[in-house]
Amino acid sequence: MTAANNTVSIEKLNNFCIEAMLKAGMSQENAQITAKVLVATDTWGTFTHGTKQLKKLLKNFRDGRMDPKAVPEITKQGQSWALYDGKRAMPMVSSVKAMETAISKAKATGIAYTVVKNSGHYGAAGYYAHMAAEADMFGLSMTNVDPCMAVPGAKEAVLGTNPIAYAAPGGKEKPVMLDIATSVVAASKIFKAADLKQPIPNNWLIDKDGLPTTDPTGYPAVGAIMPMAAHKGYGIALMIEILTGVISGSAFAKDVPCWVLEQPEPVDQSHTFIAIDINAIMPIDQFKQRMETLTGMIKETPKAEGTNEIFLPGEIEYNHKQKVLQNNQITLPKDVMDSLKGLAEDYGLESQTLFS
Repeated sequence: MTAANNTVSIEKLNNFCIEAMLKAGMSQENAQITAKVLVATDTWGTFTHGTKQLKKLLKNFRDGRMDPKAVPEITKQGQSWALYDGKRAMPMVSSVKAMETAISKAKATGIAYTVVKNSGHYGAAGYYAHMAAEADMFGLSMTNVDPCMAVPGAKEAVLGTNPIAYAAPGGKEKPVMLDIATSVVAASKIFKAADLKQPIPNNWLIDKDGLPTTDPTGYPAVGAIMPMAAHKGYGIALMIEILTGVISGSAFAKDVPCWVLEQPEPVDQSHTFIAIDINAIMPIDQFKQRMETLTGMIKETPKAEGTNEIFLPGEIEYNHKQKVLQNNQITLPKDVMDSLKGLAEDYGLESQTLFS
């Protein structure tokens, strides 16, 4: 794979990922669910959380930290909530099923909450929130992750970057969606900078002494990432920890094992999904009309000098996806191609056929 040959069709990328997962021991159904999540994330241009992650996820299976044969199941539930035991299955599978359950229960009760324990890295939080928006609901998705973020006043990691996402029907055809880490930057961007041997801004990380650093290479073994907006990001990350790891009875904060490091402990993250049935509160068409008015106010706001367009949350990703779907091709960054090539080597696949 070369920089000049980095474009792949959606179908080929999807089938390649499925083939790798089948060789890793996953079922056809679960491989298809996972591929759909990862490829969709790439179509948004969110390459840090798309198919690049599959190589490391499947390594968790080979290392015995996750189980390719596991089937997630509901262990407790009520009318408007459910607790899933992910059983260390592929996290995308547990997450899709949990959000589907939240959507189904919300249709009956107006709002529903589901939480998954004994899981792993679930990819882009926005994918699952977007599932609710596609069902004409307001969706929330969040997850705890391994401790890699300091809190104000600390010099070592104690919480994860704990991503959170929301999505809402936006009227016409564009949903509004926000997907962020509660850190000043997503950890995957630090890993990418380290892979590319590039320095980082001095407000992303602290070193072993709690001082700012521009060197990403020691992370996460040394130093810690900082929360966004200081105490504000810290407070939101802590809320997510409570709504995922604490309430599910699973690991939280410093006890969450890192899914990318070489260690024997099973991956043990938790995820939370909330769906609100808008139509139970007001007619969905009325809501969408009001959303169009709201988003129109924002889009039509007088622009600062040098600004050509004001974007809504998720609009850039939506536009990227529409372009990809129109051409049925995705142009992948080099780090994603390198990861797919490594995945092919792991499972004896022909990676060059992806880009032929």
